[in-house]
Amino acid sequence: MSTKIINISDHTAVLKSELEADLKINSNNPEVNYTTASNCFNIKPMNDWINDAKNRPIPKMLFSEFWYENEICILFADTNLGKSILALQMSNALSKGISIEGFKMEIFAQKVLYFDFELSDKQVENRYSNQFSEHYVFSPNLLRVEINPEQEIPAGFKDFDAFLCHSLELAAIENDIKIIVIDNLTYLKTDTEKAKDALPLMKFLNSIKKKYNLSILVLAHTPKRDASKPLTKNDLSGSKMLMNFCDSCFAIGESAQKTGLRYIKQIKQRNTELIYDTQNVIVCKIEKKSNFLEFVFIGYENELDHLKPRNNEERLNEILELKKQNIPNTQIAERLGISEGTVRNKIKKSENL
Repeated sequence: MSTKIINISDHTAVLKSELEADLKINSNNPEVNYTTASNCFNIKPMNDWINDAKNRPIPKMLFSEFWYENEICILFADTNLGKSILALQMSNALSKGISIEGFKMEIFAQKVLYFDFELSDKQVENRYSNQFSEHYVFSPNLLRVEINPEQEIPAGFKDFDAFLCHSLELAAIENDIKIIVIDNLTYLKTDTEKAKDALPLMKFLNSIKKKYNLSILVLAHTPKRDASKPLTKNDLSGSKMLMNFCDSCFAIGESAQKTGLRYIKQIKQRNTELIYDTQNVIVCKIEKKSNFLEFVFIGYENELDHLKPRNNEERLNEILELKKQNIPNTQIAERLGISEGTVRNKIKKSENL
């Protein structure tokens, strides 16, 4: 019996040739030269990846454990809860290298590019002055950007979205920026609830993040939600797609205890453990002592203490409806923001009725 010796490199070349032929047959673009097409993957032994990572600095905190360097972070909340107030307060702190009281920062002063698609310059002046006098003095490191309404879309761009993303990248390059804040997401893409719109946007932000080592904070909205339930990732508009492509995410909730009280809750994290969860949210109040509208740190509390109360009948109906779906008591408790014991007791009482 003779043994056939196969040259591995020749065999690989044959397989590659067959793959390229298949791709060309199935392609809608016959002009593509698949013989010169490159692989979209970077493949190295695991140890090489780790050795490469050793040469890069450990990411530092920009806003406690909520947002680290080189992350795309999403901050979301309902309308008029203070997303822009907190975002500009964070930007101001980063531009001066001075942490906000109650929060941690591990970097020196840096340039921050703040894309303001929400407020006019006069509205900004009102927030950061004392009745339009005694204006707050920001650092020259904080650069505010707004849309030029007279700018037409140049030839070569298929639509305004493409031109806007190009302009955003160019602004970061020309101003030597490492930190970007976008207020807010819906201006970049009008319908981020749909995967077809959210995916290209997040891909773009991820590409410039990696290309220029950027840290990006994006503000987003939440649809109408039940204020009696804890904040979750499902409260982010377009949550599934956006949440998959961001590195971290946190949210602002409105307290039912007192007007003006807010709480900040961690929703997603990759560089740290979950610290500011339902049991340990950060409570703040929005205050303007003189010429700076800001979040003022109060302390750490349980989110359940700040939710809108529900009557017993509504809660019982919710529990029984979820129980019909064979959802475990622990998961029911988590969804409704109550203890597992409360779920168990209400089910037991309903059975005795």
